[in-house]
Amino acid sequence: MHKILIIEDDLTIAETLANHLEQWGFDTLYITDFQNIMEPFIQFEPQLILLDISLPFFNGFHWCTQIRQNSKTPIIFISSASDNLNIVMAMNMGADDFIAKPFDLSVITAKIQALIRRTYDFQGQVHLLQHREAILNLNDTTLTYKGSKIELTKNDFRILQILMENSGKIISRDAIMNRLWENDSFIDDNTLTVNMTRLRKKLEEAGLSGFIATKKGLGYKVE
Repeated sequence: MHKILIIEDDLTIAETLANHLEQWGFDTLYITDFQNIMEPFIQFEPQLILLDISLPFFNGFHWCTQIRQNSKTPIIFISSASDNLNIVMAMNMGADDFIAKPFDLSVITAKIQALIRRTYDFQGQVHLLQHREAILNLNDTTLTYKGSKIELTKNDFRILQILMENSGKIISRDAIMNRLWENDSFIDDNTLTVNMTRLRKKLEEAGLSGFIATKKGLGYKVE
């Protein structure tokens, strides 16, 4: 079942869209907290996003940019502000289509089905992990924090992956070394310390101070 995230200020429209699309076999979620859209986006893992331009706090262009920094998930703008300038701006920011309000539900359904078919016949789903405001993309092994991408080595990525997959839990040094071992690069205990020190320095320079905490005698966790 394909998932669709609806980011629409008018909750009546959002509910109407959600109910209609569920009748067509889609799993839907519509946003009610417009201050924090990235967290439900990452948790829900939608295959397509319906995004309005006029939203509280930050407009749709802002969220389109934030999403595009981490994901290629198809985005369809839906807006009554359908002048040429807004349409061009939406497409330049990474939108895949633009539908003007008021819209016909059968037309929007057909466009959604066509875009999902074109997209997922050729590529897999993007998987993201988030802790605090840091977002780890498991497909392209990049880490993004507040709009900036942090360069990761192979070991950086593997360490962050196991810690962020188990957010809030303490992961032992042995478990981290086993993850690195099974992926073709054995490291001894001292080498793990060196890798962790370099990764922490890189995170601190990007503004993520204290992101990885040491639990003496137990292991590490992200905080």
